[in-house]
Amino acid sequence: MIIGIIDYGMGNLFSVEQALKKMDCTVVMSDDPAILEEAEAILLPGVGAFPDAMELLNRKGLSSFIQSLPSKGIPLLGICLGMQLLYEDSSEGKSTKGLGLLQGQIRRFEKGAHRIPHMGWNRLHFSRLPYWLDSLKSDTHVYFVHSFLAVNTEQEEVLATAEYGGIEVPGVVGKGLITGMQFHPEKSGDFGHYLLEQWIANVRRNQHEQLSNLSRD
Repeated sequence: MIIGIIDYGMGNLFSVEQALKKMDCTVVMSDDPAILEEAEAILLPGVGAFPDAMELLNRKGLSSFIQSLPSKGIPLLGICLGMQLLYEDSSEGKSTKGLGLLQGQIRRFEKGAHRIPHMGWNRLHFSRLPYWLDSLKSDTHVYFVHSFLAVNTEQEEVLATAEYGGIEVPGVVGKGLITGMQFHPEKSGDFGHYLLEQWIANVRRNQHEQLSNLSRD
């Protein structure tokens, strides 16, 4: 199975690539939509500033490619900044329009007793399971590193949150085949790898079903 990682110049992709390879995935890293279109699923990573990321995505023609994935039935997973880019806009540095695949905005944590950035291990509380997750393990701690979070979100699109400084931080979000994780699953120990495995397993199931339907036709 081929997983496409969007390599638009922001973020260390090595850890994500290695995690996927351990799951017997063929990984294609590219900033060329024509190459990425060959993948069964797409992963959008990211570390850095929202405006810089959107400028690169727009310049490389990747924004329209990502926005087209739901209509093509291709699963999309955004990680950390990649998740934030799925929202409508961000106030980081300057007001910047996002991909608009999920409802809400990206805003900085309000100043208060909690330390910024939100960095370290935190427990996820699931309000409902994503379509690709069969069950939960007992330990749901994951590793966060971020100073901005999604706000004004659609309740149905927030699947799991983490509490930080009295604020509910959207941790796992999604709609249809779109999924976002604010934390780094590839750096989140057994549970983070379990989440990636479950997401990949669902992609494989969908691929198998599609092939079965084609053979019957």
